[in-house]
Amino acid sequence: MNLTTKGKYAVTAALDLAMQQTIADGFTKISDVAKRQDIPAAYLEQIFSRLRKAGILHAARGPNGGFKLSKQRDEVMIGEIISAVERNMDATQCSGEGICNSGTKCIAHNFWIDFNDNVNEFLMNRSLDDVITNRRGSVEQMGQALIATG
Repeated sequence: MNLTTKGKYAVTAALDLAMQQTIADGFTKISDVAKRQDIPAAYLEQIFSRLRKAGILHAARGPNGGFKLSKQRDEVMIGEIISAVERNMDATQCSGEGICNSGTKCIAHNFWIDFNDNVNEFLMNRSLDDVITNRRGSVEQMGQALIATG
């Protein structure tokens, strides 16, 4: 399994956009997200490019341009975001092919397959809205915190 900084930043940035869209339904500049979340802007550009290609974000150019979610925040799954920027997350040594022990299944193969399935199911059943509303404090309080820091 390999969840890198890229995947973590992608989820954090998407959560930031979701919160911004709660406050105002416009586009958000990469530099604003980068500043609020302490993510390098150049790295965030690469991440947003992949999220846009995956259909998770819309982009607009110009003075009022930037990025916003292409769907409502309760329709964007965390698993979609991670899949758009990461390689396939796989805890097996054999990529699920069952050839981990000199061409045969290792003794833990089925465990790792079940583990992969459970992680994928968890991520694909958790939306941005689920993450936001599961945090302590109201959406309005979190929005005020975003405004105060950005």
